[in-house]
Amino acid sequence: MNQKQKKNLVRIIVAAVLMIALAYAPLAGLPRFLAYLVPYFIIGYDILYKAGKGLRNRRAFDESLLMAIATLGAMALAVYEDGDYTEAIAVMLFYQVGEWFQAYAVGRSRRDISELMDIRPDYANLQQADGSLEQVDPYEVEIGSIIVVKPGEKIPLDGVVVEGTSSLNTVALTGEALPREAGAGDEVLSGCVNINGLLKIRTTKEFDESTASRILEMVEDASSRKSKSEDFISKFARVYTPIVVYAALALAFLPPLVRLWGMGLAPEWGTWIYRALTFLVISCPCALVVSIPLSFFAGLGGASRQGVLVKGSNYLETLAEVDTVVFDKTGTLTKGVFQVNAIHTDKLNREELLHLAAHVERYSTHPIAESLRNAFGHEADGCQVEEVEEIAGQGIRARVNGKTVCVGNARMMESLGARWHECDEAGTMIHVAVEGEYAGHIIIADVVKEHAHEAIRALKRNGIKKTVMLTGDNCKSADKVAADLQLDEVYSQLLPQDKVARVEELLQQKKTGKLAFVGDGINDAPVLARADVGIAMGALGSDAAIEAADVVLMDDDPLKISVAQRIARKTLRIVRQNIWFSIGVKVLVLMLGAIGFANMWAAIFADVGVMVLAVLNAVRAMFVPKSVLQANENSRSLSDVAAA
Repeated sequence: MNQKQKKNLVRIIVAAVLMIALAYAPLAGLPRFLAYLVPYFIIGYDILYKAGKGLRNRRAFDESLLMAIATLGAMALAVYEDGDYTEAIAVMLFYQVGEWFQAYAVGRSRRDISELMDIRPDYANLQQADGSLEQVDPYEVEIGSIIVVKPGEKIPLDGVVVEGTSSLNTVALTGEALPREAGAGDEVLSGCVNINGLLKIRTTKEFDESTASRILEMVEDASSRKSKSEDFISKFARVYTPIVVYAALALAFLPPLVRLWGMGLAPEWGTWIYRALTFLVISCPCALVVSIPLSFFAGLGGASRQGVLVKGSNYLETLAEVDTVVFDKTGTLTKGVFQVNAIHTDKLNREELLHLAAHVERYSTHPIAESLRNAFGHEADGCQVEEVEEIAGQGIRARVNGKTVCVGNARMMESLGARWHECDEAGTMIHVAVEGEYAGHIIIADVVKEHAHEAIRALKRNGIKKTVMLTGDNCKSADKVAADLQLDEVYSQLLPQDKVARVEELLQQKKTGKLAFVGDGINDAPVLARADVGIAMGALGSDAAIEAADVVLMDDDPLKISVAQRIARKTLRIVRQNIWFSIGVKVLVLMLGAIGFANMWAAIFADVGVMVLAVLNAVRAMFVPKSVLQANENSRSLSDVAAA
């Protein structure tokens, strides 16, 4: 609770106590009126000021004007009739109670987003030429500089660790509570907190381009993108408020005039003015104007807590309606890291074949060479590797322990005259020949992400009708991944423009629902922008993909897509509940008030009571259902066990 909220709470309590005390005070006439003005002005001075300011600026028709007219009118009627000023003070008091709940809920939601905003680093420890440290503004650090991050400090700029090891708290970026280990050679992102070790980092980006700055920029932009519901409520309030003011005026004057001039009856001005004031209080659109934006704001905050950055409430609304999800393959459903999947030998045993291939690829920086070295794992075994020669477009030839070993593609085998053969296994075939004779082949393939299977199942449970994969990879690899993950459709060997064309076709086929595209690479940026809602992998994704996307998964976990959609749908449900509940109660009490069956206390419930209930309902959007979190946690555990 901030200082303003504390101050308002004190005002509410003081006004309430005074109002109750005065009800038992033996006062009458002018002293009674003056005594009741004290709690009235304590609780309502700011509303009266806003109403006056609105009139002065010719923007009068808002809820402050409605409250001011209703309460001042009620006070005037009390002076004229029975001296009961309680209703006027109660209207203002309960209105302020509703406002307080709204402020508290907004503050709570802001705090969740503020935790994300808290990733902003205040300074960087820049290492000087003589080894000393100078604390500077992160904006002043150039690419390639060495910065030192001490335990407990935030990493100020993206970079690569050149010295030291530590655990990093990434929860503000990814929502993942488990610390991440970082050591020399590892890439680290700004906004993470260094937990225990001293790290020296060579910066790879300027502060403006670093992860923390870009996330903060996206969060700041998010509030400016409003949903259709919010736009509707804003337009509705602009038209609705003047109408109810004129309707209240008509209710106050027309019936008495008709009674006086048309029916020859007593006009009963007090009765009809009281009904008009009750009508004004009931018709105040506070519940709608406050709770709808608050619901979306709470939804954005709840998604942030789960490591999902949604760039605006309009995208939250679209995400809730998605029934088709299209995935990129590499980096999205797979890790984008090659791994040895199979070893098929003709003459040697499997270990010896892998041993020779890893040694021949010893000096190569190609990802495939790295996967062979990782799979072998005993590179420093004393073998002699010499006369290493890379043959362009074919592979590498080297002498290992005196034998000539060739590792490469089919073209290399044919040039050697080695009798290689095809394999049904999906993936890239690496052939090995020893002294010109074919020795076998090794299958290298990308690795499916640990949570990819459960991510697809969770989306199906969410009611997603179709899952599609678009990839530039070859048919065999794409079909294997699609079959493994049980995707509905797969299209392979696509260029970026082909992916856009496929998404266009899928959009044309759709009659209902929305289409989401999930990708990570720079080649995915056009498709991310074309889809109804684009979802990017934030940690591994390219800058262009993150810029083009509407939703960013900060930890690259595809399982978060279903969580984000559940949050979006829950938010939309709450918005609809609040709209129907608010309008329903108001219409009912308005009709009762117009014919004299609803007094000011009923009006207070119809306005402030409904607003408080709607605000409390909106706050629920901040929380993800425990069943969803538990299901995901169970899935993660099973996937981790399977991976182990």
